[in-house]
Amino acid sequence: MSDRPSQNPRRIDAAAVARVLHRLADQPAAPWLHTEVARRMAERLALIRLQPARIVDWWSFLGGGGEVLDAAYPKAQRIAVEPTPALVQRSRRANERPWWSVRRYVGARAETVLDTDDGIHRTGPAQLVWANMMLHAIEDPPALMARWQQLLSADGFVMFSCLGPDTLRELRGLYRRRSGFAPTIAFVDMHDLGDMLVQAGFADPVMDQETVTLSWADPPSLLNELRLMGANVLPERSAGLRTPHWQRSLEVDLMTLQAADGRLHLSFEIAYGHAFKALPRARPNAETSVSLDAMRAMVRSGRPRN
Repeated sequence: MSDRPSQNPRRIDAAAVARVLHRLADQPAAPWLHTEVARRMAERLALIRLQPARIVDWWSFLGGGGEVLDAAYPKAQRIAVEPTPALVQRSRRANERPWWSVRRYVGARAETVLDTDDGIHRTGPAQLVWANMMLHAIEDPPALMARWQQLLSADGFVMFSCLGPDTLRELRGLYRRRSGFAPTIAFVDMHDLGDMLVQAGFADPVMDQETVTLSWADPPSLLNELRLMGANVLPERSAGLRTPHWQRSLEVDLMTLQAADGRLHLSFEIAYGHAFKALPRARPNAETSVSLDAMRAMVRSGRPRN
């Protein structure tokens, strides 16, 4: 498959994504929602009989899936791939084990790679590409899926999760009423993600989704946690800094999200997908030419005698 960009990349501010990743690299752990989705996604591994010997853990630190992968496949080599140098260092520190840990000497071996074009290919093919809660931040998902397909062995599979289009629907409505600006980028529908998998060379993708509802005691807590999860990387977002008055006004509006339990609720659509690498198609045999005279001879020879 080609790594060339697709014809219709998503509209994402790459510089804003880089700033978010730099900020999140300083956090002590991945966002809670990411680790919870990793746990739920790992439950789906029981449906697959293949026991991977090598796993590529894409955007490992922020995906928060290292522990569940090590528990599911304790003998596998897990290669943690990170998008920035800061996250490479953060992931390496996360993978270090104290001298008294048994897993320091036996069990899974984690290796962090930054250069996805050179570093991973030197390790050999993988049986599983795991990508938790990161695909929604990618400008060109089909091109990335094609790269995943190239990393897999013939029996390998990909498993991923990401935010779906119904994410933060309550906040979107509130922002439309306030300013007309969207609070987030547009997220891809799971059926479109399935089509992208087929386009990238995967077979029989299985897609499903669920809605996770989070709640907060007050607007400041809600805004702080949303910021820890990421930020608005839509190119058309407001270019100016918000004023303290705007913030106070937003907090007042957020109180309209209060439910019967007194807490503020927001919905997150989580899309899950997995698919196996499609087997290569057999090449057709070389073209065979038979002359018209030879065809007539074969027909005559095949006629029964009177």
